[in-house]
Amino acid sequence: MRLVEEFKGFAMRGNVPDLAVAVVIGAGFGRIVNSLVNDFILTPPGIL
Repeated sequence: MRLVEEFKGFAMRGNVPDLAVAVVIGAGFGRIVNSLVNDFILTPPGIL
């Protein structure tokens, strides 16, 4: 029962929406970095 009460307190403080936004931003940033590495950094060595 204590775990459920703690989770309710965590969810009601507004941390859940902050976590969701962080996950979305992190996923987008990961795709940008992956594209940068594959298209710009690894292309010249691949051509050689």
